[in-house]
Amino acid sequence: MRRFFRGQPFILTIAVLLLLWHIAAVTVNKAFLPLPDTVGRAFLRLAETGLLWRHMAASLLRLFWAIIAGFFPAAIVGLIVGRSPRLKALISPFIYLIHPLPKAAFLPIIMLFLGLGNASKVFLLAFTIFSQVLIAARDAAERTPETSLLAVKSMGAGWFAVFRHVILPFALPDLCTGLRVSLGTATAVLFLAETFATDAGLGYLIVDAWTRVAYPEMFAAILSLSLIGLLLFGMVDALEKVICPWKRRGESL
Repeated sequence: MRRFFRGQPFILTIAVLLLLWHIAAVTVNKAFLPLPDTVGRAFLRLAETGLLWRHMAASLLRLFWAIIAGFFPAAIVGLIVGRSPRLKALISPFIYLIHPLPKAAFLPIIMLFLGLGNASKVFLLAFTIFSQVLIAARDAAERTPETSLLAVKSMGAGWFAVFRHVILPFALPDLCTGLRVSLGTATAVLFLAETFATDAGLGYLIVDAWTRVAYPEMFAAILSLSLIGLLLFGMVDALEKVICPWKRRGESL
């Protein structure tokens, strides 16, 4: 994970973004676009009071349970469907109907069923992750080389051994990509979910600061939400290097 954050390109990118932000703030010269150093001081102030960590912890906890509830079922179902033409013919129409719909549109319906608490928010995030990972897993399983499958089967391997030693390893890079993409979408949906019926989470903190016209705090909360996304991306990259070592060596299965 250190490699994800290490090196001149990453530092240069941050420097360029801060410079552009500073130029934009000076040019606009409005209270709603504070200077980066003003936002930095607001960030430190919120961190010192512990308020920022409380809201970040609430958001991270929701994302954690959403990953557990959304990623693993989607990966299993997608891999099975990808190797079964009958299941694919049965389930694919539902995928094509539901996947293009913005998942945030389901929030009112989900709240009617699960209430206004954490359950509805976690379910919405899990639904977002599930939809995207399911497609990645299905397509990866479908593309598994038949030669590899036949080679393992010729040695007397059963279905589980084929799944474990061929289908799953071949699909792992695509599963990591699907998780990365879905986490980006889920982080955006998290903001919307936390603006309803809650007093904890970065989404709540952003809207609360906005209504109080505390723009530096608002940008500090937005920055924190961005840092969560960056952290999750870094963790997925690090995980992929561990579970897909052949990618690092430029090998294929």
